[in-house]
Amino acid sequence: MSDPRENVRENYARRALQTAPETGARGTPCCSGDAPKPSVLDAKAGPSSSLAVGYTAEQLASLPEGADMGLGCGTPLHLADPQLGETVLDLGSGGGLDCFLALEKVGAAGRVIGVDMTAEMIARARKAAADAGYPNVEFRLGEIENLPVADGAVDVIISNCVINLSPDKQRVYEECFRVLAPGGRVAFSDVVEIHEMSEEIRADAFLNSCCIGGARTPGAVEAMLTAAGFEEVVVAVKGESKAFIKDWAPGSSAEDYVASADISATKPRITRLGAPKPAATKACCAKTEAAPKKGCC
Repeated sequence: MSDPRENVRENYARRALQTAPETGARGTPCCSGDAPKPSVLDAKAGPSSSLAVGYTAEQLASLPEGADMGLGCGTPLHLADPQLGETVLDLGSGGGLDCFLALEKVGAAGRVIGVDMTAEMIARARKAAADAGYPNVEFRLGEIENLPVADGAVDVIISNCVINLSPDKQRVYEECFRVLAPGGRVAFSDVVEIHEMSEEIRADAFLNSCCIGGARTPGAVEAMLTAAGFEEVVVAVKGESKAFIKDWAPGSSAEDYVASADISATKPRITRLGAPKPAATKACCAKTEAAPKKGCC
């Protein structure tokens, strides 16, 4: 059986290089459809898929060339509302669309970090940042289950239709908790399961790479965030998202099984007694179980 993570990596590497975005017999673009053409903001060209999920023409026009790849299922920045001077982390940053828009919110005193596991995406985003001359944004190669970010280093974490692709979502949420400063917040646009999927759908590599097969129910997402230590967890399903999800994998009836959702949660300012320890701490304890170091566990 093929590795789901490698399937996703391969598919999005192809997308970054503007070649066929999916493997397998079916070649229909997914996760918001085709990447927009250069003339996407021309009224005669019609709207891009990024417009369909909630971005404005003004936002897209402000982006460096190549940043808008038409990937996503919502607008997490609207939910996150970054403030001047804050540090924003984007999980699965792709071509950098949300990172570049976040720069406008945090200003010169702020900072934006994008993390993506696909080297081709990182190269694409770094080129766009260099061409535009942005000094306070960086793109790091890494997996969202093991973030290349220090403990408590960021104020806001965003992600756009990426966490559903992870084979270990609980670990992702634990990593988010670890790298957030006390009082920090997460704001995700992601897909959730609204009707039970068959095992056949879940096992389909194409549908997993299309942000469908890996979706979990709103209740499961809320439970995972809570288990990671978050408070004020909200998972708001957006029924209107069926209009664009139906185009992700035509013939699969994906819109009957999944929908986009706005997901938000907050890290407590003061850690409660008995609250889950950060993933890094748990790993330390596991490594020293025979002879624990003082203060490790």
